[in-house]
Amino acid sequence: MSSVAEIEITKTQTVQLPLGLLGFERIKTYSLITRTDQAPFHWLSVTDGDDLAFLVVPPCLVLPDYALDMSDDDADYLEIRNPNDALVFNIVTLKSDGSGTVNLKGPIVINRHTMIGMQVVLSQSNYAIKHPIQAA
Repeated sequence: MSSVAEIEITKTQTVQLPLGLLGFERIKTYSLITRTDQAPFHWLSVTDGDDLAFLVVPPCLVLPDYALDMSDDDADYLEIRNPNDALVFNIVTLKSDGSGTVNLKGPIVINRHTMIGMQVVLSQSNYAIKHPIQAA
């Protein structure tokens, strides 16, 4: 989580998360912010006035063989008919020393056509909630 007061927006898309994020269920509308100078990272920022944003990254950039094995119910809820319909991001937590972790077990899956998403819990996977990464 980070303050978004000083983030210069390059590209933004509104994302609806009707179920919210785990621990933030009351927040339903976010902006997905992309800045070319921060690639491959993006920000998922609260749009309702809260000064709150989550740093997110596509999982394949952390773990190239990452496999999203979401349930049929979740895929139906999001109207995802094939893998190309989905944008997938994982929340990053950074520490002051430059190290950090990525939650690979709870990806945020967004239908790229409707921009409606949800945080999926991959309960049958061996992915870690705190997969270590090293910032460049």
